[in-house]
Amino acid sequence: MGTFTAAGIGEILWDMLPGERQLGGAPANFAYHFKALGGESLTISRVGDDEPGKAALAQLKEHGLDISAVTVDPNHMTGRVDVHVDANGVASYEFPDDVAWDHIEANDAATRALPTLDAVCFGTLAQRSPVSRRNITAMLQALPQKTLKIFDINLRQHFYSQELIESSLRMANVLKINDEELAIVGGMLAIHGTEQERMSRLIERFTLRLGVLTRGENGSLLMTPDQTSDFPGVAATVRDTIGAGDSFSAALALGWLQRLPLEEINQKAAQVAAHVCSQAGAMPVMPDTLRI
Repeated sequence: MGTFTAAGIGEILWDMLPGERQLGGAPANFAYHFKALGGESLTISRVGDDEPGKAALAQLKEHGLDISAVTVDPNHMTGRVDVHVDANGVASYEFPDDVAWDHIEANDAATRALPTLDAVCFGTLAQRSPVSRRNITAMLQALPQKTLKIFDINLRQHFYSQELIESSLRMANVLKINDEELAIVGGMLAIHGTEQERMSRLIERFTLRLGVLTRGENGSLLMTPDQTSDFPGVAATVRDTIGAGDSFSAALALGWLQRLPLEEINQKAAQVAAHVCSQAGAMPVMPDTLRI
């Protein structure tokens, strides 16, 4: 089977941790991990014409990522997020407003790439501004029907609404959500029952190929309209959880494209996420043994 190509569409930002900064942003993390696990990837985003923007592009390039679809904004600063890590290594995030990734647009490189993509990953955060939301919607609509369109919901602060979630689900064919987010979305959309029942109803309502529920140390649930895999998880020494969910998304995308059995996809994705949890930051080195 040939090499698959994926894109992360959305925010590039610096995670400002106590005493250091690390490159992140869910779509950029997804693109990094898809490449690290054996695929080809690009990031469709926007940075500022400033030192953090230049450093972000240099680091992505160093990781071997295609940065031709990352545009440079002369008027808005590169995104950042102030990260607070609690005693259990769990991160919480604060995002400044009106930064470069609030003005994402498709340049020629992005426009050329879109018809060729096997998978994309997008979320709610980069759609908080009307400009980025409009352009991300147009890019998703330009994708071939076969493309795996992963809506990794990533609810952050107040940057989401029921209308945004529903419109994103209609553009996606895969939903990835964690247990806390499922409780919020279930309440919003009046979808009740057990976690498995709520996932099944979301798959049915939005005609999804795959629903993915991550539950931290309690494992992960993968569901298609006719199959279910409930994996108990992989024990991990948690350094921090930054980027772990994005690595799970990348691993499941690659596994799905390679037509691996659902149970194997779930297990491999859990192993990848456990490795990322055990390392500092969102883009650690990926051992060859975890390549898919």
